[in-house]
Amino acid sequence: MSSNRGKLVSLLLVLILAVTAVLTGCTKSDAGSNNGAAQANGGSNGGNSGGGAGEDAGAGSANAGSGEPITLRLTAWGSPDEIAAYKVAIARIEKAKPNIKVDFQAISADYDTKLTTMVAGNDEPDVAMMESATIAFPLAEQGKFLNLQDYMDKDTELNMDALVPNITYSAEPGNVIGIGPGPETFVLYYNEDVFKDAGIEPPPADPSEAWTWDQFVDVAKRLTIDNKGRNATETGFDPKNIKQFGINLPTWWGLYSNFIYSNGGDFLSADGKTLGLNQPEAVEALQKLADLINVYHVAPSPLQAKNIPGTNVALQTKKVAMAFDGQWATTGLAQSKFNYNVGALPVMKEPVTTVVAGMFSIFKSTKHPEESWELLKALIDPDASLDMLTAGTWMPSHKDWYTDADKLNKWTQNLPSRPSGYKGAVIDMLLSHSHATPTAYVKNFNKIMDVINPALDKVWLGKQSAKDALDAVAAKAQEQVQGRRDVK
Repeated sequence: MSSNRGKLVSLLLVLILAVTAVLTGCTKSDAGSNNGAAQANGGSNGGNSGGGAGEDAGAGSANAGSGEPITLRLTAWGSPDEIAAYKVAIARIEKAKPNIKVDFQAISADYDTKLTTMVAGNDEPDVAMMESATIAFPLAEQGKFLNLQDYMDKDTELNMDALVPNITYSAEPGNVIGIGPGPETFVLYYNEDVFKDAGIEPPPADPSEAWTWDQFVDVAKRLTIDNKGRNATETGFDPKNIKQFGINLPTWWGLYSNFIYSNGGDFLSADGKTLGLNQPEAVEALQKLADLINVYHVAPSPLQAKNIPGTNVALQTKKVAMAFDGQWATTGLAQSKFNYNVGALPVMKEPVTTVVAGMFSIFKSTKHPEESWELLKALIDPDASLDMLTAGTWMPSHKDWYTDADKLNKWTQNLPSRPSGYKGAVIDMLLSHSHATPTAYVKNFNKIMDVINPALDKVWLGKQSAKDALDAVAAKAQEQVQGRRDVK
């Protein structure tokens, strides 16, 4: 009996171990299936952001190594051409990594509102296109994003040195929350035939030879023509009946920031404690811009501007002779049938162009951080967006696409979107004379500008000087100042 009892106990132990093994195997299998189902349904595990980054990184690495299917959710906005470029990048990463599938959600309207709703409902995507001032930094302050600096530090392909200036966005020094797909700078566009007919030398493309502000104003006056054919330098010129303006003048911060920086000013003091827009350098730059409208009559007033079409049509129809606009305007200009070119922005004290760009960010709630990083890299790969580069909409994010002759030729040589002045006015300005957008480093930017914009409306209308208008709201704007993101 003792022997039989021993055999029975042994048999029971074997059975228990077998059942335990089966149950354990089922648990791992079920967990994997549930995780895959959650990702396929849009990664609705966004509410699990309380998990440590190390845990997420481990899960991503494990899945990548095992070859188990992974679904990453990506959200972005953009024109049809931009959406097509994203799809190219997605196809490339799916081909290179067959276990990765991307659920791409293109949101064409109310992007910020819809993404905010997704975040509030714990339904965050893995990777998202973000705009810095309106949504990215508020979410960064809630700790929603991975620090991409950690990934760049260990990545042999993509790091800070590989990227062009001013397309990385940091919540504070050392905490990169987003990377732009490419920079966008500002330039001076012009109709070549207008200059030829007037016998005036066009604006230089070389930043070192750029017009001074006074030279620019003089040319703008000579190219502003009333309905009797008189220019703004001639006696009898009628500023109320102008058929061709010398220059257009968008009055948003993206445009006037170029000249504030060129004049040595800034939106905030260097330590981030004091409003900079009411300081002499910024005030002088803003006043000089307003004088184009109200003193020299070479730029349309806000009322007249309503009848001025977009840059490509305005230049082609000679509503304006020159136009301040972003690099992205070359897309429309390249499709227009007239001779246009680009020159360096006029200089107040030194040549400067502001870089503006959206960014791609990775939510900390992702279950697959390593794969999300690979997706982000694919999205900003110039090869994937080559059609966008040649069309004129984008510029490359990688430095070697500006310095390597073969890569540079891919997106600039013999293209209507890249006129003869492009290298100097755009590329050289970007690499040597660019400045970060204020939305990248001015904390609470939107709240500050909510105070500043109504004051500047009076300046553009000629109702107040820049100094008086900004002095009147300086104290209220100062209340919104919370510091700079680029200093601790």
